[in-house]
Amino acid sequence: MSSHPFEALTPDVVLDALAAVGLYGDGRLMALSSYENRVYQVHLEEPHQDLTAVVAKFYRPGRWSQAQILEEHSFAAELMAAEVPAVGPLVLNGKTLHHHAGFDFSVSPRRGGRAPELDDGLVLEWIGRFLARIHAVGATRPFVTRPALDLQSFGLEPCEWLLGHQMIPMDVQSAWEKRCREALRMIADTALGERKDPDIAMIRLHGDCHPGNILWTPDQGPHFVDLDDARTGPAVQDFWMLLSGDRSQRQRQLGALVDGYELFREFERAELALVEPLRTLRLVHYSAWLARRWDDPIFPINFPWFGSSDYWQGQVQMLEEQMEAMAEPPLVV
Repeated sequence: MSSHPFEALTPDVVLDALAAVGLYGDGRLMALSSYENRVYQVHLEEPHQDLTAVVAKFYRPGRWSQAQILEEHSFAAELMAAEVPAVGPLVLNGKTLHHHAGFDFSVSPRRGGRAPELDDGLVLEWIGRFLARIHAVGATRPFVTRPALDLQSFGLEPCEWLLGHQMIPMDVQSAWEKRCREALRMIADTALGERKDPDIAMIRLHGDCHPGNILWTPDQGPHFVDLDDARTGPAVQDFWMLLSGDRSQRQRQLGALVDGYELFREFERAELALVEPLRTLRLVHYSAWLARRWDDPIFPINFPWFGSSDYWQGQVQMLEEQMEAMAEPPLVV
């Protein structure tokens, strides 16, 4: 059985890669939480630009082209130039993207912090202000090589891939396929599908703005990390993963985010109708993402429940719940 490429990414390879760009680790190396890529915190023998530790990110082979990775780096650089607290890669030897032992990698400053308190309205307003500034930069020009977040890429293609590769147990497959296709037909009648809305702009986004990708410190507020999923899409994509709880809780959270957002940029209310369609697309895309990564040894270890009939029956139930949610009136602000 062939080995996965990441199995060759040993601690020595990580340290050798850093040494190749002039950074020398002191031997203290810690793997950080990341499944798509491999990310390590490395302490340095000597400080670099006042940094005593850096974060080295090794990109999953075959996922993004070098041009797509460089567009992510360019977007991060634009954000930092606009004084948005995004964490982007360091320029080392005149470059942000490097290659060693078959891996593309980048090196970023280490930033501390914890997940933000999303029940605190002032915290959400602060995050909303910076989301507006991210989107103001994102709206200035489009991505050229990075894909869009839409019905085709996050819904139709993953659905067909799962069915075509027989990833769903036969006792659940027909129920899942029926519910998935019904849900996707509902999304087709939105701005993510066939019905375009001239009021909804598709801009460059963070793309994966969940609480784990925001590092919060009380004195400095949020730092936005991990632009690996930066794509083109509606601004509300960077809102909905910060909303949780029952409808009244989500309503309050959304109101605080928008209050902060509109200090810098107008929020288009029509986008609120896309919250549940976006949540549904992520549900379908996530199952396909897990299935496509199953040859990576860390996936069976960390997601042992995936692929069982119980898992897929749970997905059927969640799709049914999402169809109900998509039929309800959207949140309002």
